[in-house]
Amino acid sequence: MIRADVLILGAGPTGAVAALNLAPTRRVILVEWKPQAARRIGEALPPAARRLLTEMGLFETFIAEGHAPCYGNRAVWGNVDPVDTDFLRDPDGHGWHLDRARFDGWLRRAAIARGAEILTPARLVAVEPGGEGWRAQLATARGQVDVAAAFAIDAGGRAAPLARRLGAQRRATDRLVCGWIHGGARPLGRGAGLTTVEAVEDGWFYTAPLPEERRVLAFLTDADLPAAVIARNGARLAECATATREIRAILAESKFTPIVGGFTAAHSSVLEPCAAEGWLAAGDASLSFDPLSAQGLLHALFTGLAAAEAADAYLLGDRDVGPQYLQLMDGIQRGYHKHLDLCYATETRWPSSPFWKRRQNALAPITAEARAR
Repeated sequence: MIRADVLILGAGPTGAVAALNLAPTRRVILVEWKPQAARRIGEALPPAARRLLTEMGLFETFIAEGHAPCYGNRAVWGNVDPVDTDFLRDPDGHGWHLDRARFDGWLRRAAIARGAEILTPARLVAVEPGGEGWRAQLATARGQVDVAAAFAIDAGGRAAPLARRLGAQRRATDRLVCGWIHGGARPLGRGAGLTTVEAVEDGWFYTAPLPEERRVLAFLTDADLPAAVIARNGARLAECATATREIRAILAESKFTPIVGGFTAAHSSVLEPCAAEGWLAAGDASLSFDPLSAQGLLHALFTGLAAAEAADAYLLGDRDVGPQYLQLMDGIQRGYHKHLDLCYATETRWPSSPFWKRRQNALAPITAEARAR
């Protein structure tokens, strides 16, 4: 039996951040199925992340990792002409285009350096109340390992492996999926240093530069629409991107050469409940975000820190951390959906398209509420 103060399921950004903030004063067991951080679609970290990284004492080492600067966003949305929003006036400066595998691995190493213990490859088999906390059974390469912990954090992504075993359920609010391709590309010219999105009739495309002369191209649509076939097929995805204007020009000028791709869920969802006595869920396990919001990774870092603070307060005897955390997540969820619905509402060029019609309908309750005021 391994005894710990806090058991954390998942060593992605959320779990690693929770662990590195708790480990200096608490015994933390971090459980992760994948020994190495996996290749991900790639993501932009917004300027506001600078504050979180600085608060956690990570900013200088983050800069040393050499991720590519992101100087703003470009959108072909609601109009045929691209519109740029730069970060020149942002008090936090520019953002970053990340090598996600490198970023995730860096956070995991930071957690270990601060004293967290990691079990990998390992996965949760069973969990039950025991003593003054939880008893968990883990399957590892060396056989079963039992862990006793006073508090548990589910940072296991959309699968929420701990929370679901405790009876929580995930509620999806849309059917968005994402197909993506990584490829080689020149780092200069059109679209350099920018995240670019472009709406099309059945969804929207996304592209951004990545470190080491690479670029990502992605297509997002709904899983039940015929266009989802495009998202599932890397060759067709790259071919269909030629129907865009701005992204097609960016890919051509950067000499984008597809190498490897993937397909993933990208829908908005919420875990109900995402906290109760002795446990909570953070990151994608608590709320998952439409990539259009550019909120997913910032949420991962923020809730990883919030989870650490809640766990520490619980271990000090504060039994109100669960309701307080639920209130925090509810505020984030309501603000996110209001902002997302307004973003989608600005694209009105395809009123009969099922993809866009669904998102216009999502705005209807907000419009009715605004009229009532």
